[in-house]
Amino acid sequence: MKLTVITISFNNENDIGRTIESILFQKQGAVPYTLEYLIVDGASRDQTVAVAERYLPAMAAAGIDCRITSEPDQGIYDAMNKGIRQATGEIIGILNSGDWYEPGAVAAAAETFAGTGCDLMYANIHMHKASGAVYVKKARQRRFQTSRDWNHPTTFVRARLYKQYPFRCLGIHDDYGFFLQMRRQGRKIVTVDRVLANFVMGGASNRKSLKEAKKRIMDRYRYCYRINGYSRWYLVECVMIEAAKMILG
Repeated sequence: MKLTVITISFNNENDIGRTIESILFQKQGAVPYTLEYLIVDGASRDQTVAVAERYLPAMAAAGIDCRITSEPDQGIYDAMNKGIRQATGEIIGILNSGDWYEPGAVAAAAETFAGTGCDLMYANIHMHKASGAVYVKKARQRRFQTSRDWNHPTTFVRARLYKQYPFRCLGIHDDYGFFLQMRRQGRKIVTVDRVLANFVMGGASNRKSLKEAKKRIMDRYRYCYRINGYSRWYLVECVMIEAAKMILG
């Protein structure tokens, strides 16, 4: 089995190293796999690309096919789509710069796809707050779907689905919109009750601003739920999520 992991980056010279190292130190599991690693940089103005290039010899020695591109893009989902088009693996995972995998994450993905024949899988994740506190966000599936049960950095998808249904590039939650699209289509989705990745909070989806919170509410409502045929009642869910971010962080 061949898996592709895509990392998008922009001006992240201080944190991209831990992301790359988490790929470099992945372990083989019960299901053998080969790994392709694509770094899609948005023409960073700092040393992000130079830092990434320092790892190329180690990647080659580990048998990982690592390729780096750097050019302007139209935002994070445009960059993800570029990586998806370049990917040659059967399964694709997307791990943004600054986040990192647990050592057995890719092996767990290979084993899950081989064992279940799923179209999409996701798992538990460690959420790292700015205060240093860490908590586990569980992966679940429920009748009433909510992003509180879904974790993008732990998500792996059949490449053919990502290529057939690229991110729409409409809002800040297009990754969740893709997940809902797959769910509505009846794709086989599996959750893994194990922490596979680490996410650092404080990005665009967590900024405490009433103006930005309102935009995130409408983005999630329009471009995740309504565009995929979900009820108007999901607006309540969108408001509740942003209220929790403002109160709890």
